[in-house]
Formats: sequence, structure tokens, C-alpha cells
Amino acid sequence: MNYTREVEVVVIGAGQAGLATAYHLRRTGFEPERDFVVLDHSPGPGGAWQFRWPSLTYGKVHGMHALPGMELTGADPARPSAEVVSGYFAEYERAFDLRVRRPVDVRAVRGGTEGRLVVETSAGVWSTRALVNATGTWDRPFWPRYRGQESFRGRQLHTAQYAGPEEFTGQRVVVVGGGASATQHLLEIAPYAASTTWVTRRPPVFREGPFDEDAGRAAVALVEERVRQGLPPRSVVSVTGLPLNDAVRAGLESGVLDRRPMFDRIVPEGVEWSDGRRVTADVILWATGFRAAVDHLRPLRLREPGGGIRVEGTRAVADPRIHLVGYGPSASTIGANRAGRAAVRDIRRLLAEPAPLAA
Repeated sequence: MNYTREVEVVVIGAGQAGLATAYHLRRTGFEPERDFVVLDHSPGPGGAWQFRWPSLTYGKVHGMHALPGMELTGADPARPSAEVVSGYFAEYERAFDLRVRRPVDVRAVRGGTEGRLVVETSAGVWSTRALVNATGTWDRPFWPRYRGQESFRGRQLHTAQYAGPEEFTGQRVVVVGGGASATQHLLEIAPYAASTTWVTRRPPVFREGPFDEDAGRAAVALVEERVRQGLPPRSVVSVTGLPLNDAVRAGLESGVLDRRPMFDRIVPEGVEWSDGRRVTADVILWATGFRAAVDHLRPLRLREPGGGIRVEGTRAVADPRIHLVGYGPSASTIGANRAGRAAVRDIRRLLAEPAPLAA
């Protein structure tokens, strides 16, 4: 399908950030398909949530904020979060008639004529005056490289491929990473595995007590400053510390969360430190996070020398037609909601200008 359609706004991604943006476009008078289109890479509603492992039940989810205009109520905390959130997102799309197109792969975004952008996809080409990138990070798992990695005789997998603890029954597992996913994996795997070993680059920081609004604002400000400088964003979670809940306390007391410093090399039988210590392993599970999925924006040359895209509010500084929501400081469910609203407000101003911006 090689036709070109003209719209005012293209939204890429239908996770929390993309749906929040589409809601605010709809609410301010933009009509789906006529004025804007939402393109989603995933096979169904739910954003990255639809790919979460079954043992991550809704009751274990930290800080899932409702989409604007419709609360998520009555969810069974024992149900997998993938089912709960996917169902909620599907209902949301229907309720507000957002008409998400899926599965659509966005291959490239380029500058067009008369100040427009050209969005090349697996479902055709769109020409647009503004673009909201809400692609998140799930499609870009980060795999660190270590000496000897290719020699390992066991299995290596990333959080993105984690399907649940049962697959590690009787195995010796090394979990790499200092975030919430790593601790969740360890606590789940430990009852099934022959042994678990936790390694991180930096000592983990555990947070006691409530995470109040002031602490949240301070954490977001730290991430926002990196984005303003054009550095790759860190997640908000990376600057908040790990919540010290009952499950984590039990893991610390039992030794499951006894952290070791990062190993120096990988050997065929496991991992090894420079002082000669070695841990034999059948599996290395990389809970090492994700990076922003923005490769399709490469033709626009938005990246700064520091490796990130410099953003003011939600606008890309290098091209104010591009808005990034769910990126850096807005990569949380409440942050994505606010960023979607802010992006739409800026887009309305952009579209009101009498002359198009230069390509």
C-alpha cells in the first residue's frame, strides 16, 4: 500500500503516552482519521503491558495511573497485569473512538515539502504537519557487552523475554541489574532455581517510607535536566531508589537479595571476577533496562553530540514539529498523561501559525 494521506498530526505508539495524546487531540476538536491518526506497532491494545510476564499480577504493579477521562476500576489484583491493562486500553480506545491502526511499523520519518513531515510505514505513507512520538522503550532492550559473553554455554535472556519463574526450575541463575525488574525476578525465581546470584554495577539504594509528591518532583527534575542537555534519558525509577516493601525485606533477610558487584568477564561455565571468584551458572538474566525506541526519527538528525534528543517540555529543540511523550521525565504513567496534554497544547499553537516551518 503506497498511497499518501495528509493529516494534521501523526501519533506513533498507542501505549499510555500515545492514548493520552489521542484523547487530548479528540477533546480539543481533532477528528480521528481526518485530522490525526494513531499508528501502533503492537498486535493489540495494551502498549508494552501486553508483553509483561504472567506472574506480574496487577496487584504487584507500582503506580499505574489511570488514563485521562476514564478510571480503571474493579481490577482483580490476582489477574496478570497484561490482561488487566490490555483490556482497559481496549475499552478506552472504544470509548473515545480513537481508531488506532495496528499493527503498523513506522520505518522512517523524513522532512517533506512545504514544512510537512513524511511518515513512511508498513501501511502506507502519511504527510503531517506535526508528529507525536510515543514509542516508549520496550522494543529496544539494552544488552550490555562483557568479555567472553559469546563463550557462555548456558542461556542468556533479557527481561523483555522473561516468561515467568517456572522456566528456571533447578537451574543456577545470575540476574544482572539494579532496578525493580531485577528484584522482582530474583524474588520470583528463588523458590524454583537451584541458586540465584544478584550482580549490579552500583550498590542498590532502597527507599524507606512513602514516596511523596515532593520526592516525585525532585526525581523527575533530575531526569528532565539530562534531556535538556541532550543526554540519553535515564528512567524516573533510576533516581527514586527501590521501594523497601515487605517482599524486598524478606528477600534481604533470606539472602536472595544479597547483591554482589559486577563481574569482570563471562566464561563458558558462568561469570568471573578479577580476584578469581567464580559463579557457575546455567542462565544469565539481563534485567538491564531499555532505551528509547527512536531509530525511525534518525533521518531528521535530532540527536545531540551527547547521544540524546534535546527536549524542552515535549518539543524536540532541533525540530519543534516533533514532540516526544513518554520520553525521559514523562516515562511514567502520570508523566505520560501530562506530556500528552502539553504536546497537544503546543501543537495547536503550531498549527495556528500562518506560515509552515521550514523543513
